[in-house]
Amino acid sequence: MLDKKAKTAGVSGGIQSVDIALHLVRELARCDGPVTLSDLARRAGMPPSKAHRYLASFIAAGLVVQAGRSGKYDLGPAAMDIGLAALARHDFVNRSADSLPELRDATGMTALLSVWGTDGATVVRWERAPAPVITSMGLGTTLPLLTSASGRVFIGWSPPGAIRERLAKELELAKSNPTLAYREDFNETSVLALRESIRATGYASVDGRFIPGLVAIAAPVLDWQGEAQCAITLIGTDPASVQPDGKAVSTLLDFCQRHSVSSPAKSSV
Repeated sequence: MLDKKAKTAGVSGGIQSVDIALHLVRELARCDGPVTLSDLARRAGMPPSKAHRYLASFIAAGLVVQAGRSGKYDLGPAAMDIGLAALARHDFVNRSADSLPELRDATGMTALLSVWGTDGATVVRWERAPAPVITSMGLGTTLPLLTSASGRVFIGWSPPGAIRERLAKELELAKSNPTLAYREDFNETSVLALRESIRATGYASVDGRFIPGLVAIAAPVLDWQGEAQCAITLIGTDPASVQPDGKAVSTLLDFCQRHSVSSPAKSSV
């Protein structure tokens, strides 16, 4: 199967031996740690003798290292240099923002991108659906942590210290103004439960209790530490459009996964 894929790549302009070599390195990168020659060869779908020849070249280039006694293979310093350089150049926010019109078109819902700013989750990109929703939100709007889908993403995937001050203010507001549109018993315990629930599903949602007539779902674009670099949100008026098994949820999760380094399901708690 590997040779067939490599030949196909070669026909389209690639070099077959390079394709095979890169496939071997990718399989090594997917391993949880150092791996034996036989295990790596099996994962890569090639004979051990063939894998050994490629690995010898990688060792010479510093891309792979081999432990002394165990003889297991692992990524080398040159591979780490390449990885760090790629991470440093990965612009999560702008790449996601540039693709936002595609998400809007695929779902038919208004799409927005928020980043964590001085005052909280701040909308920095807005792509209106063909049938725009009536709302006062727009570029520069700061969204609440507790009662917006965008804000809840940062509850789920931000370092606690980054949101602590804003969260404390909102909890105090909810406590002192029970008649506001919170309609939930927000406290430190319930926020922890909310965080666990959001991380378990991979996205956050709110219904029309908080903004009458509007529903929203949001998911994170995650960096290599599993932290939210931005929140991608879809808003609409039909509650059915944000059901867990609906197209909008799966499309949103796929979009965020493609623009993330790590997966919401794999990020650390």
